[in-house]
Amino acid sequence: MRRLWLISIVVVALAVPVAVLAGGGENGFDGVVHSIESRYHVRATRIPFLGLASLVTRGATHGGVGGLHVAEMENFSEAVDGDELDRIVEEKLGAGWERMVRETSRKGKEQTLIFVHPEGDRMGLFVVDLDGHEMNVVQVSVDPKHLDDDIGPYKHKHRDGDKDEEQPD
Repeated sequence: MRRLWLISIVVVALAVPVAVLAGGGENGFDGVVHSIESRYHVRATRIPFLGLASLVTRGATHGGVGGLHVAEMENFSEAVDGDELDRIVEEKLGAGWERMVRETSRKGKEQTLIFVHPEGDRMGLFVVDLDGHEMNVVQVSVDPKHLDDDIGPYKHKHRDGDKDEEQPD
């Protein structure tokens, strides 16, 4: 019996690293970040205690914002091909994510990708923003009902004579 127990431990100890290495294909936020790091030879800086900040944010926005993930990468020395970046993000995000915005400057030094994903009553947002030699990758889960409450006071207003009126939605 003791021998069987020892054999089981050895098999598990060998199988877990093999499974992790064989699977090697991280997906989601971490998969996108790691793919960008390896492709462009940059290192992501992650914000310490972001999990705590995400929890505080969820409370402060009354559930409007949660699940916040942020990575910042600096010192991009080579050009970033927009089609390739889009392909990397789409592949690593996986099924269910849909690109909503793709904006690229003429020389490609500034690029923005925004993907959305339905999460029941919530919506997942995934943003990749390249500005020159810096890139930010952000994933967040939002409740559209709460966002409207928070954004409402900032809706665009136009002048009609001397009166400010809200634009219709």
